[in-house]
Amino acid sequence: MGTFEGKTVVVTGGTSGIGLAVARRFASEGAHVVVTGRRKEVLDEAVEHIGNGATGFQVDSADLSDLDRLYEAVREQGRGIDVLHVNAGGGEFATLEEVTEQHFDETFGTNVKGTVFTVQKALPLLNEGASVILTGSTAGTRGSAAFGIYGATKAAIRSLGRTWANELATRGVRVNTISPGPIGTPGLDGLAAEGATDELRNGLAAGVPLGRLGSPDEVAEVVLFLASGRSSFVTGVELFVDGGMNQV
Repeated sequence: MGTFEGKTVVVTGGTSGIGLAVARRFASEGAHVVVTGRRKEVLDEAVEHIGNGATGFQVDSADLSDLDRLYEAVREQGRGIDVLHVNAGGGEFATLEEVTEQHFDETFGTNVKGTVFTVQKALPLLNEGASVILTGSTAGTRGSAAFGIYGATKAAIRSLGRTWANELATRGVRVNTISPGPIGTPGLDGLAAEGATDELRNGLAAGVPLGRLGSPDEVAEVVLFLASGRSSFVTGVELFVDGGMNQV
C-alpha cells in the first residue's frame, strides 16, 4: 500500500516539469491525483502519462470561474482534499526598462492572484490535517537581473505561505513553500534565446555548488516529504531545493 493510498491530491500546473513529476509520484503512492493545465492536448497527454486513475481539468488559475469549476468537480467526489500543491506559474525575462503593463499583469495574475484564489477557494474542501505546498523560487531572494517581476511574485508566495500557515494552524492544515533553484524543465528551456538552451543550462549549473541542474523528480521527493506525516511538525517553512545555490 502506498503512502498516499486513498488520499486526494490536487496539483495545479501539473502537465510538465515539476508539476508532472509531483503528480506522477503521488499517483505511484496510491493517491487519486487531480491535475490542472491550460492547454487541453498537453493536459490529456499528462493524464495518460500519470496513469493510475488521474483526472485532468483545463484550468487557468487566474480565472476564478475555472477554479470554481475545478473545486465543484472535486466536491462531487465527496472526499475533500488531503494535499494541495499550488504549482501553476511562470515568467519571462524583462529588465526594469523592458517591463510592460502586460508583462506585469500576466506574471502577477498567474503567480500571485492564481495562488491566492487557488488556496482560498480550496478552503472548504481541505480535510483536517491537510498539507498545502506552494511553489516559490530562489528568484524570490536572489535579485536576479531581468527577473525582477517574476522574483517579486515568488517573494509574495513566500510571504503568503507564512501567513497562511499561521491562519490555518487551528485546522491542523500545514502550509509550506518549496523554492527550487535551476531545474531541468521545459519551462527553463523556454527562457533561453533561440539556439542558446545549452548555454543557459551550463551557465546556471556553473553557479550551483553541486555543479549541476536539479531534476523535477528531486523536487517531487521534497514535495512528497512535506505532504506526508514525516513532516507533521513542519509548517511555514521555505525549503530550498537548489543544490546549495542560495545557501553557500
